[in-house]
Amino acid sequence: MPKRVDHARRRDEIALVACRAVARHGFARATVEQIARAAGYTTGMVAYYFDSKQEIILAALRLILRRMDQRLQRPPAGPPRDGLLEVLTEALPIDAQRRIECAFWTAFWGQLSADPRLKRLNAWVHREYRKLFERCLAEQWPESRAWSAGVRGQALRSLITFLNGITTSAVSSPRDWPARVQVRQLELHLALLRNWARGASAQGITE
Repeated sequence: MPKRVDHARRRDEIALVACRAVARHGFARATVEQIARAAGYTTGMVAYYFDSKQEIILAALRLILRRMDQRLQRPPAGPPRDGLLEVLTEALPIDAQRRIECAFWTAFWGQLSADPRLKRLNAWVHREYRKLFERCLAEQWPESRAWSAGVRGQALRSLITFLNGITTSAVSSPRDWPARVQVRQLELHLALLRNWARGASAQGITE
């Protein structure tokens, strides 16, 4: 009886290897041949699942978003703290696998200015990324639902900008940004952001 192949799993395996290849070698130098070899497949096998390197990259982006979504839905562990801090810590490059994923992100961002197709792809990624953190904000800070749309939007934008910044810093200078430093900086930022949003709401600011 022929062996049954899990095609979805195989696509994810190739996408995960692509993340590692791009994180290690950079976007331009990570070729389809290199990705296939690292995955233990022939280029023909990879071509069966993906028509181009860009399709592999898209699959890798979707895989990372799916993994992030799963992490952000985990219940906070340990003693009660700020739930948003606990949840968003899962989005930081605090372990080996997340550092690979975040290195892939930064390599991808570095190509945007030179490729209009990647710019369009990044616009889609940004929308999905924003939805994830918008959900986290509403679930973990229920008070945010009473803030004006303008205040919520500013808080969400500040949060995403900070996470992107800390991700880039941790990827480029890992020794300066161990996990404990990343978490502490996120904790400080959330405290400042919450105080600002509460003050803005109390003053009736809508933008």
